[in-house]
Amino acid sequence: MLICLPPSEGKTPAPDDGTPVDPAGLTAPELAPQRETVLDALASVSARDDATQVLHVGATLTEEVARNTALRTAPAAPATDVYTGVLYAAAGLGDLTGPTAQLADESVRIFSGLWGVVAPADRIPAYRLSMGVDLPGAGKLATAWRPHLAQALEKRAAGDVVVDCRSAAYLAAWKPATTGEHAADWVAVRVVREAAGKRTVVSHNAKHTRGVLTGHLLRRAGDAPSSADELLAAARELDGQVIGTEVGTGLSYRMIEATLGDPTSRRGPRTLELVIA
Repeated sequence: MLICLPPSEGKTPAPDDGTPVDPAGLTAPELAPQRETVLDALASVSARDDATQVLHVGATLTEEVARNTALRTAPAAPATDVYTGVLYAAAGLGDLTGPTAQLADESVRIFSGLWGVVAPADRIPAYRLSMGVDLPGAGKLATAWRPHLAQALEKRAAGDVVVDCRSAAYLAAWKPATTGEHAADWVAVRVVREAAGKRTVVSHNAKHTRGVLTGHLLRRAGDAPSSADELLAAARELDGQVIGTEVGTGLSYRMIEATLGDPTSRRGPRTLELVIA
């Protein structure tokens, strides 16, 4: 399996004694030249007076944007320590050890507007840059990364199941092939809530549920799924389990159903729909 995750929006800075990042030492070293291009462009833009506007962040994040000017010398830490949002807290990637940690490094790819993709153990500094940015000196990031990510990921994904937990901005940077030599079994993960007989799309709980699914796929006994049908069977192992609590109320919710839908287009993904209540 290949699990595709978005980064967390907020990032936790590494301890001061962390060794700086080596762009060529990250997963998919063939991405190093493009990483260098984006890194230089980001440093330049982040030193501008209008940096927050260009990077589409609020004025309260000025300090985080300023950090972008010194990323080459900033301390780095494992991606699992830097990405600490809702999805990552639920997945618990930083708690994995031994064979499960190795499986995560082989199977999880975290998409990034700055690095392209990284694996959980890759050491990176905290930064502020979304894939949806049109970055002077690098261009529209999803478009700029697209050919490089295709080269880095197509062979890895071919013949395997791609468990896609990404948001739209990161999806635009790479879509698995569903036909041809490098065809993959591409499955997008969708989360809905059932209440009073109606099902609605959720946001915060969707991130949490995708994180729970990610952690489950890495920790469960047996072989990792290699097809959409095997993924569905693995997801159904969560049926009936309490997987989270509501923000504000503290009420728990369970996963009550997992279904696998057909693609809506010839080149699109199948949909794994997880229902919570």
